[in-house]
Amino acid sequence: MKSDRLLSILLLLQTRGRVPARELADRLEVSVRTIYRDIEALSASGVPVYAERGRHGGIELLAGFRTDVTGLTADESRALFILAAQGAHAALGLDAALGSALRKVMAALPAPHRPAAELTSRRVLVDATRWKGGPRRAVDLDVLQDAVFADRRLRLRYRHSGAPEARTYTVDPYGLVSKAGIWYLVADRREKPQLFRADRVKSATVLDEPVERRPGVELTDVWEVLRRQVEERPGGVDVTVRVRRDRLDMFLRVLASALSELPDDDGESEWVSARLSYGVVRETRQLLPFADEVEVLSPPQVREELRAAAASVTALYQGADSGPGE
Repeated sequence: MKSDRLLSILLLLQTRGRVPARELADRLEVSVRTIYRDIEALSASGVPVYAERGRHGGIELLAGFRTDVTGLTADESRALFILAAQGAHAALGLDAALGSALRKVMAALPAPHRPAAELTSRRVLVDATRWKGGPRRAVDLDVLQDAVFADRRLRLRYRHSGAPEARTYTVDPYGLVSKAGIWYLVADRREKPQLFRADRVKSATVLDEPVERRPGVELTDVWEVLRRQVEERPGGVDVTVRVRRDRLDMFLRVLASALSELPDDDGESEWVSARLSYGVVRETRQLLPFADEVEVLSPPQVREELRAAAASVTALYQGADSGPGE
């Protein structure tokens, strides 16, 4: 668009000083003739720009002229470049647009702020994905985005975790949320908030019907409700365990979501006590990989659950030497 090109020319001249018309044309992928027409348009709008011909000529702004199109402070500009590192833009198809926007911001920054902003982008990297997260299904956010920005209802074919078949839902979307590298659709279904993991959406269709959101409710409001439901879900089984000290760090990393309180560690004992909370007894099988390095002290039904699970594993592998099926 011509308006974008004019802004780009203005910012380039503001940053670089005198720039040859051919260089501007190459950068903006237009002809030199178009660049001169754009310069005339800028001049007509009151921008003091002029061209000098000759070997060392070029296009330049009048000395002392400057427009600050951002008004950003040094900290604000650095914050933008950290935000750019979070990687969500690729999934939304906005990588190229982000790069272009940041170049414009960099050009418009007051000269004293530019080095700090550029250094931030080189010295701070934000990777929102977890270590060894394993392979993930490809996520196509195009249709979900279309519905979100067009304010239209969505029809989803969605498979819940553990469900054998997908189900069909008609929902009113509020927006998309990226949580630890995983995308979620936040929507109302029958006027109640619900969370849909994007990689479990089998198909999505944007309907002609306008979205029907609850009055005065925004994406941040609905997300807060749903986030609390997940994080503050009451556990049905309180478990007390003891952990060998040399495995405590791994225990805390792997079972962070189940911890109900941090261990009381005196820094000396061979064993450290900890408390966990689970929804149902079967979920406590999460402790099995720690073998004899974690012992359940209570309740008795959890000790029995792990004993039975360990016995089943032993029985499965007792005949391993003779080969499967023998």
